[in-house]
Amino acid sequence: MGLSPSSVKAAFLKPGISLPSRAGSQLQGSPAVPRQSRRRKSVAIAYEAGQGDGAEPRWEPPRWREQLQRIRQMRSGRDAPVDEMGVHRCYDTSAPPEVMRYQVLLALMLSSQTKDQVTSAAMLRLRRRGLTVDSVLQMDEESLGHIIYPVGFWRNKVKYIKQTTAILKQKYGGDIPSTVEELVQLPGVGPKMAHLAMHIAWDSVAGIAVDTHVHRISNRLQWVRKETKSPEQTRVALEEWLPRCFSLLSPVATAAAAAQGWILASLVVDVQYQTPAGTEGHLHTWHVPEHRHCSPQPSGTRKGTSGRR
Repeated sequence: MGLSPSSVKAAFLKPGISLPSRAGSQLQGSPAVPRQSRRRKSVAIAYEAGQGDGAEPRWEPPRWREQLQRIRQMRSGRDAPVDEMGVHRCYDTSAPPEVMRYQVLLALMLSSQTKDQVTSAAMLRLRRRGLTVDSVLQMDEESLGHIIYPVGFWRNKVKYIKQTTAILKQKYGGDIPSTVEELVQLPGVGPKMAHLAMHIAWDSVAGIAVDTHVHRISNRLQWVRKETKSPEQTRVALEEWLPRCFSLLSPVATAAAAAQGWILASLVVDVQYQTPAGTEGHLHTWHVPEHRHCSPQPSGTRKGTSGRR
């Protein structure tokens, strides 16, 4: 007994059964010969970073390379105060690694809201007294304040230095933390200082050090996709596209980002001293494995203060 077209259709609509096309079905006569599917197999396509799956191409400022080149030309003299008196020049290179790292951190804490000349002089006075964790712990606040004066907000910095030094002694055995997350937990240490400490003290680029000056200048250059309201917002916006480089000697000319190795590092000096900067080295971005317009990797390496054990 034959089946009606409606009963056949109902049978194929049961769960797990699909209805064949009209051209491929044979209800009478010999069994249907399976036909090869006309549907092409999917082919995996390797997209460039920032593309594929409907994602927009990675954004970057249209003229930033031209601006950077001009900055490098203007800054070629390396004649800003930070070149000779920046934080990367303030620690004792002959001291043990953990002492050098501690001195880097203290120099960064002193440098906030302070000219490079004043920070350098204060660090020199501290080093003449033997600048170590133990020596600072043994020093009373009045003596410490007399030594670091006239750095900006010196009274607050005395308290922060004493508190931070005590934490380093108790929790880190006299060394400084090796992560940004731990560094920013220390009294008187913000994100900018933490990122700079990672590079100068630990020889590790963990992010862009952005202060008020870098924040303002980045917006003026339109190096952020949309206007940012704070240094931290600017840091996040810059890290989304800005290539970073590992400098040879860290002569990067800015108090806010000296020796951190980022090509933006010198923008503070660019405006303050009208002598912008750049660094040489291999560039790559945070979110893209390798930037296609990067310069070649340098043959030399910078001697850091990490001394990891």
